[in-house]
Amino acid sequence: MIELGQVQQARARFVERRYLKVLKSPLELSGTLAYDAPDRLVKRTLEPRAETLTVDGERLVIEAQGRTRTLRLQDYPVAWAFVESFRSTLKGDMAALGRFYRLALEGGPHHWQLSLTPRDPKMSALIESILIDGRKGRIGKIEIREAQGDRSVMTVVEDAQ
Repeated sequence: MIELGQVQQARARFVERRYLKVLKSPLELSGTLAYDAPDRLVKRTLEPRAETLTVDGERLVIEAQGRTRTLRLQDYPVAWAFVESFRSTLKGDMAALGRFYRLALEGGPHHWQLSLTPRDPKMSALIESILIDGRKGRIGKIEIREAQGDRSVMTVVEDAQ
């Protein structure tokens, strides 16, 4: 977590597979991720359709299908907890993660896994757990297990140029 907290800027490509009970095969999304310490995170989905999620401080901006929506995270506690699962992990901020999740960190610097279980009942109704795998100061995979049985697995494939 200390190594994660030392990263000031990161760029990567991702592939995300969403396993939904209503689909026979997973839905695949791909795009780019950008992080600028301490609290700016951008997920830009390029395929199958363009969408950009930008977290900047306490704001979440969603851009999709020609529309832009801005949310204040404090007004949406479940969205805020979800955002913090990523942002606080990238910052190496265990205290912030602990406000929203019960934590279990296993492994060592060369391979670690962080398991997050929501504390808030409203969040638990949606998300069963979030598993984040990494090596040193890098996140390699994020798996989100939803309470109703669906799940998504995002793999960070390489630094974006």
